[in-house]
Amino acid sequence: MSRSNFLSETRAWFDKGELRTTLERRVAFKTEGDLPELPSALWDYLKREMIPYLDSMGFRSEIFDNPLPKGPPILVSKRIEGAELPTLLIYTHGDVVNGQDARWQEGLNPWTLTTTDGRWYGRGCADNKGQHTITLFGLQKAIEARNNQLGYNVVVLMEMGEEAGSPGLTEFCKSHKELLSADLLIASDGPRINANSPTIFLGSRGLVNFSLTVKPRDKAYHSGNWGGVLVNPATRLIHALSTLVDMNGRLLVDKLYAPPPSALVKDALSSIEIGKDPGDPKIDLKWGQSELTPAERLIASNTLEILALGSGQPDRPVNAIPSQAIAHCQLRFVVGTDWENLLTHIQNHLRQSGFDDVVVNIHAFTPATRLDLNNPWVNWVKSSIENTTNKKVTVLPNLAGSLPNDVFADILGLPTIWVPHSYPACNQHAPNEHMLESVAAEGLQMMAGIFWDLGDKQITKDLAWN
Repeated sequence: MSRSNFLSETRAWFDKGELRTTLERRVAFKTEGDLPELPSALWDYLKREMIPYLDSMGFRSEIFDNPLPKGPPILVSKRIEGAELPTLLIYTHGDVVNGQDARWQEGLNPWTLTTTDGRWYGRGCADNKGQHTITLFGLQKAIEARNNQLGYNVVVLMEMGEEAGSPGLTEFCKSHKELLSADLLIASDGPRINANSPTIFLGSRGLVNFSLTVKPRDKAYHSGNWGGVLVNPATRLIHALSTLVDMNGRLLVDKLYAPPPSALVKDALSSIEIGKDPGDPKIDLKWGQSELTPAERLIASNTLEILALGSGQPDRPVNAIPSQAIAHCQLRFVVGTDWENLLTHIQNHLRQSGFDDVVVNIHAFTPATRLDLNNPWVNWVKSSIENTTNKKVTVLPNLAGSLPNDVFADILGLPTIWVPHSYPACNQHAPNEHMLESVAAEGLQMMAGIFWDLGDKQITKDLAWN
C-alpha cells in the first residue's frame, strides 16, 4: 500500500465515525484527577477501556501502583517487535479536571459527548482523552496497514494524575528507566498555535507556584478603634506585590529574568501571530515586556502572575482591620532561568524593599525544557506532517504552558516532540470544553503519517532509526 492510499483510507475511516464513538465512551468515565479523594474511575478507565484496546493492537499492559502513598495508577503498555529495533515512547494521561457540571451551558453535560457546529463537547475532549484517542488510532491504522509489522517497538505510558501535578511520575520514571527505555518521545497535549495551523512544540515553560503571606496578628480589630495604629496586612501585601511586578505586568525581580531569546528562537517565532482564532481574547499589546513581540513574550520569556488574593471578608466586608493577607502567585519561566533559587531571590528582593514581614512559601514546581531546534527529529516530524497536510507546520521552541516533559527529556534522556490536537479557545479546564472535528480529522491524518513514516527505513536512515 502506498502512503497516499493509506492516508485516504484513514480519512475515509474517520468519516465513518468510529473515532468519535470511541471518544464518546471514554468521556463517560468520570476520571477527575484533581479531587481530594481519587475516584475509582481512574482505575476503571485503564482496566475497562485502555488495556483491552491496547492489547488488541498487540500490546502487553501492566498497571503499576503509584510510588507515592494514595497516588493515582500508572499504565505501561509495550508492543515489542524485536529487541534490536528502535523504540518509540508515547506519553499521555487519562485523568481530567473536575467536571464543573453545573456551569456548562444548557444542553451540554461534561460526561456526555455532544456534537454541535463541528465541535465535540465533553470533559477531556481537548485534554487529554481526545488527543490520545487520535494518537493511538493513528498508530492502530499504521499497524494494520503495515500488516502488523511497524518495524519499531512502541511503549505507551499513561498516567492518571497529570491534572494534579503528575504525583509520583518523576519517581516512577527514575525507578523504571529500563522498562521505559526508548529512542524518541512523541506525545500529544496542549493546543496548536491556532485552529488552522498544524503545530509541534519541543518542550514547555516551567512553573513555580508560591504564596506571599502577611500576618501581623491572630485576629481582626475594629477599624474605628484601631485604624492608624495597627499595620493593615492587605496594604502591606499590595505594596510588596508591586515590587515584584509592575502595573504593566513586567517582572521586576532581576534574578528571575529570562535569558534573551536566541537568534534561532527569535527566528522560529518571527512569523507567529497570537490570538487570531475566533473566541480568543484581545491581546493587550502594552502588557509585559513591550520590547518583545507577543509570541516572544508568551513563549520565550518569563511572567509573574498573581492568581488569587485574599484578606478580610470580600463577600461581606466588615469594619475591621484584617488579621492577615495572602497572595497566590506563579512564575512561568523558560530554560535558563535560575528558578531553583526562587525562594531566596524573592525573599532577598522583598527584604531589600522593606518587606521583611512577608513570608514566602513554595507549593509546586515544574522545570522548563526545550529540545534543540537543530535536532534532526524536529525537521523530520515537521516534514512528515507537511507531507500529509500540505500546510506549513508551526514549530514552537516550547509550549507557553507547562507539562511534565522534564521527566522524558532529563530523566529518560529522550528527544521530545509534541504534536497537539487542540486549539487555544477549546475551553480546556473550563466549562464547555471541546475539540474541533476538523482538527481531530487532520490530527488523525498527521499521526497516522508519522507512524507510517517511522517504519520507512529509507526515510529514517539518517536519524540512526532502524
